[in-house]
Amino acid sequence: MASWSELEVELIIADYFQMLHAELNGLKYNKAEHRNNLMHILNGRSDSSIEFKHQNISAAMIKNGLPYISGYKPRWNFQQLLENKILQYLYANKKVETDFKKFVAQTIGLPSTDVKFEKWIDTPPERTLLKEPTTNYYKPVKRNYLELEQKNRSIGETGEQLVYDYEKWRLNNEGYPKLAKEVKWISKDEGDGAGFDILSKNVHGQDMFIEVKTTTLGKDTPIFFSKTENDFSNENKTAFHLYRVFEVKKQPKMFMHNGRFQDICSVEAINFKGIF
Repeated sequence: MASWSELEVELIIADYFQMLHAELNGLKYNKAEHRNNLMHILNGRSDSSIEFKHQNISAAMIKNGLPYISGYKPRWNFQQLLENKILQYLYANKKVETDFKKFVAQTIGLPSTDVKFEKWIDTPPERTLLKEPTTNYYKPVKRNYLELEQKNRSIGETGEQLVYDYEKWRLNNEGYPKLAKEVKWISKDEGDGAGFDILSKNVHGQDMFIEVKTTTLGKDTPIFFSKTENDFSNENKTAFHLYRVFEVKKQPKMFMHNGRFQDICSVEAINFKGIF
């Protein structure tokens, strides 16, 4: 099949943003129906080809710090044309940022029904190998909305509450009620400068330093961490654990990693400080 033309790319991007608008505003939509409609206006593209391109768009959105459709798992080998066209779309449709701003400002709470902790552990995503970043001076959206969402206190505290409850449940369930009583919510009780959020115990009574990162999006959403958190993970790599809570608004799930951030994920430096 021939490469995607500029017109085809523009059409599928417009379709993606229609679905994203619905998703971010809690409106119902049908992915299969959207793909079927696209098949009629694209040049013989198959259902699977269209879905793959939607996944490419998710990856490009993540690269630019933008919310994406969680149901379309990001696929990273996308053409530069796709990213350029997304940025052009955003420049021409500035109202899209209204959805992004609501996304980072949303207020959530614990799920209305109890989370089944015995079923909420998921497998971690495959590690993405970083490539040399493409310098793109044409960037109509200047804010990293994925990082801003992670800083949302409502979302963060909900994830930490779930992990705090999970650790107590885990230790009680494994037959260590005394250890369960020793679980502490450090970031809530002592502030968020410790380098981790939850102090728990393993079954041998040894400390577990748990850093919780929470998102309303899918498990492929990148995390953001401070120098303090990074240094703490390096100094306590054996006892340091990342608990990644995702899809916290829908049906919360979590995956876990043990070790330094560098052992857990591909790390990209995005901030610098100049001292005179």
